[in-house]
Amino acid sequence: MEFIMLSSSTAEHLRLGVVYFHLIACCVAISLVLTSDIAMVKQLLKGDASDHHDDAHMESLQKTVVLALVALWITGIGIIGIDYIGKGMEYFLNPKLQAKIGMVVLLTFNGFLLHSAVLPALKKAGSLLKLSFSLRMLALFSGALSGVSWFYAAMLGVGRPLAWKYSLVELLAAYPVLIVGGFGAMVLLTAWAKRRDTEGHMEQDTWTIRNAAIA
Repeated sequence: MEFIMLSSSTAEHLRLGVVYFHLIACCVAISLVLTSDIAMVKQLLKGDASDHHDDAHMESLQKTVVLALVALWITGIGIIGIDYIGKGMEYFLNPKLQAKIGMVVLLTFNGFLLHSAVLPALKKAGSLLKLSFSLRMLALFSGALSGVSWFYAAMLGVGRPLAWKYSLVELLAAYPVLIVGGFGAMVLLTAWAKRRDTEGHMEQDTWTIRNAAIA
């Protein structure tokens, strides 16, 4: 009996340590994603969309997010392994756990999409507004999916009372709504910035033609 208590206490302390690093990785990723999204929105609102992105900063940002995602996978698997040992296969029937795993898998695929398609196109174009319509929509949807997924996964992570209380459908009911809402808001903001940028270039061309005519 004493051996079992000692083993249980050790597992509890081990789990606490793994959860601690899991939360740190999640906080790092969320802070970077939030900082990047705020910077992009400010750029669109201020009308600086024609400026080129800092490629070195973007690469550093993406590498850090990737490392945080890898850390989340490793620590998450560690937490699942520890809980499985204590609770058995029934542990995997928890809808909250299923939602978190599904969201992390989706974030991982979305990360591959960002690295393989969105970021190379953005670096080549130099600006979100200079992307083709299809690539711009892809970038906006991928960004909305990333931002919503990180915050939603964090909410599920800290929401211990949600475990076993709601079904998987109920837990994820607001998830697609938030993604569509975020995507729609960014589409409207980008369209407004695109129109303003076009009007600004037209006014600049008009003044150039007038000055040339006067000269």
